[in-house]
Amino acid sequence: MRRVHAPLLQRTTIAAALLVFVDVMKELPATMVLRPFNSDTLAVVAYQLARDERLGEAALPSLALVLVGLIPVILLSRTLRQPAA
Repeated sequence: MRRVHAPLLQRTTIAAALLVFVDVMKELPATMVLRPFNSDTLAVVAYQLARDERLGEAALPSLALVLVGLIPVILLSRTLRQPAA
């Protein structure tokens, strides 16, 4: 199992983990329903500021959310471009 299947599944597992991370991080409805009290994620903060029409203040959390989501996407594209070993 360790010598045959693990090396074959390594790239696929990394790609799946990165995709799940990006999708979960940006999922606003589930975050708003399942979050604990007095705990806000970037998506919730950006949404609340935009809802209150404080767009200048909502810009920084929104950009941070985009940048945090961009890093795994870049890693994913590099992972998928590498030839299989």
